[in-house]
This record gives sequence, structure tokens and C-alpha cells, in this order.
Amino acid sequence: MQNGSPRILYVTRVWPSENGAYLRSLNVLRALQQIGHVEVVALDDGASPDAVSRSAFDVAHFLDVRPQPNKGLLDKLRWTVDPRRQYPNGWAVRDEATRRILPRLTSFDLIWFSTLHSPDMFPVTVWPRSVVDIDDLPSTHSRSSLSVKHGLRERLLAHRNIFAWKRREKLLGQRFTVLCVCSEEDRRYLTRIGVQTSVHVIPNAFERPAAEPVRNPVVPPRIGFIGFFDYFPNRDGIQWFVDQCWPRIKAAVPDARLRLIGKGSDAIRTLAGTDVDALGWLTDPSDEIRTWSAMAVPIRIGAGTRVKIAQAFSLKCPVVSTTLGAHGYAAVNECDMFLADTAASFSAACVRAMREPALAAEIAERAWRRFLDHWTWEAVRPRVWAAAEDCLRLRATAQGRREGSGILPPVESGPVQGEEIRK
Repeated sequence: MQNGSPRILYVTRVWPSENGAYLRSLNVLRALQQIGHVEVVALDDGASPDAVSRSAFDVAHFLDVRPQPNKGLLDKLRWTVDPRRQYPNGWAVRDEATRRILPRLTSFDLIWFSTLHSPDMFPVTVWPRSVVDIDDLPSTHSRSSLSVKHGLRERLLAHRNIFAWKRREKLLGQRFTVLCVCSEEDRRYLTRIGVQTSVHVIPNAFERPAAEPVRNPVVPPRIGFIGFFDYFPNRDGIQWFVDQCWPRIKAAVPDARLRLIGKGSDAIRTLAGTDVDALGWLTDPSDEIRTWSAMAVPIRIGAGTRVKIAQAFSLKCPVVSTTLGAHGYAAVNECDMFLADTAASFSAACVRAMREPALAAEIAERAWRRFLDHWTWEAVRPRVWAAAEDCLRLRATAQGRREGSGILPPVESGPVQGEEIRK
């Protein structure tokens, strides 16, 4: 640490798109840059040149990654029963890149991983002086899929994934110094399964607008959806909405229109329907969202929290969401959003948002006030600092114990060896 400013290595694998992972990663990085000198490592899993050029990251190192799939019955069995098996997501940093970066790690006071996928791409199990921003818990994602998987084989596979990921999650406290999650529910889950390291809640958030937003709902009324359509939970949710909810909504409000924003929205033929407008990717969707009677969040699969909800709050756009879609927002039905989980109730809530604009506006106003208190990046930034400071404090305490014992050398003196980065 030089002049009281920590050296931080920030490892990320996300690139610009409409997805919340990029926004979260970028804003966490900006928060860390306010407390230390940050060097960025990007794990390049085939991001397009256009995405790289649009990135707001100032990347010091690009590390190539390669597929590392589990092939055959034996490999899959090992993945299931061995929670320490390397490369659980099927991707690995290439050997040359690994050899290039690992020896440099001991020169940093703090290593921050954006998403759990990032450290799992290295042949390293334990990461001292580290923070991992889990964002989405894999077992929660697998558990949520049970609600939409009806075949015996699909359900057995989901149960197998829940079993395997939960065992890995129990080891997180042994692998990293500090854990970050995006909701209190996720923090309580980790405590419940026995994780005993420090866990910080860093909510997903959205940029606070320069001025208080003014909505302009149009006639005919619009229901909208925004998301990354290559992401399966988004695609599944909007497909369910188009198939099961939209015909009911059209029967009640014949002139209603459905507006879809996001890269790939215009490429999925099964989303075509009566008065469905696929707008593709919009550089700034704010003006479009202001015209909506409500934003639909029909998410049935997934984990973590949806940034699109914070985005809707930031524009005073009423939200109609499933319970899973609203995970992490401590939402109460008809207080700061409409909550519904069946096709009939979800459709009815959308109809109410269109037919009762005063009620919808009142709900959106309450959500806006909560947004200002909890889900702007300005409000969330101190939580990032607290997690980093907690890691630095724990690292200093551990190092002091080692140096005092005379058994192990200080952090800066040892090379990187084996599966554990030397503390």
C-alpha cells in the first residue's frame, strides 16, 4: 500500500450490453477507483470488437479464456460430487495467460472479482485478500428453474444442479476473504447454509437522473419490457408473457401495444404477435420508457436482482413483476409495484396500470422515493467501500498474526504456487 492508497486488482468478464451485470461491474469499479489505484483485468470470452470499443473500462490486461466442458459421464459425476473441482462453469483462462498474471497477484492489497464466474476460470481454489461480488447465486438460479421444468429428466437435472451448487456455495467462506451479494435474502441464505466469512449486501442500482423524471404515457397505452434477449431468463419470461398474458390483455384493452427494447428483441420470431413492437437496442431508452403505462418484469427463472426494476423506478415508470422478478426489492403489492405470479393475475395487473393511471402514478411515486434512498449508485457506493475496507482490515489482521508468529512471510515476499494464492 502506497501513501495510504491500496492497490486493487479488479477482475471482470462482462462487456457492454443492456444487461445489469455490466452496469453493476462498471459502477463498482468506479467506486473502487475513489479509494485506491485500480488495475483492470478483463477475461475475454469472445466479446465482439464493437463491445470492447464501447467499454468504459480502462483495461490493463486481457486474458484469453477457452472452453473447459465436462465431457462424458465420469466428468459430470465428478462435477456433481466434488465441490472443489476446477472450472465448474466450463470455462478456463488459458495456461499462458494464467502464468502471466498469477505471479503478479501478491503485489496487490486487494483482489476484487466481478461475478463468481471470474475466479472460477482460474486453477486456484483459495484467494486471500479477496472480495467476490457473487451477484447471482447459482443454486438459487437452478432452484427457480423447477417452476418451469416439467419433464422428469429436466427436473432431475435441476435437482442435481441445486445439490452441486449448494455444496460449492458452502465453501465460499473458505475461498474468499469477503463476499458480496445483492440482497438481504441472499445474505441470509449464505448464513443459513453455514458460510462464516464477512458478507456485505451491495444492491443493484441505477443512475439517478439529472432532473426529476416526468412521465408521458401515450394513447394507445403501452406495456413495455427491456432486457438482454440472449439471456435465457429474459427470453423465457417475455415468451411466457406473449403467449399467456398478452392475449388476455388485448381482450381487455384492444388497442394496447407491447414494446420490446433490447438487442435481439427483433430476432425472435415467436415474440411476434398482435400489436407487438420489437424496437431492438436503443442507445437511450428513457424517452421510450416514459411513454409506457407500465414496465412488465415477467421473470420466472434466475437469481439476484433485476436492474431493470431500479431503472423503471428511476423514471417513475410503474412496474408489474413476478415475485421472483422483484427479488431483493422488499416489494409490497400495490405499494411500490404490482406483484403477480399467474398469467391471469399478471394480465389483470397490467390492465389496471392502463385503466387506473392515477393509481399507477401513485405507486410509481412511492417507488421513486425509495429509489432515491436505496438504489442510486450514489446511495450504494458506500457499501462498496465498506466491503473493500473490511477485506483490507481482515488482510492486515491476518498478516500481522503471521508476521508475529515467525512462521509465514509477509504477503509481498512469496511467489504464487499451487492451488492457493499465498497469503
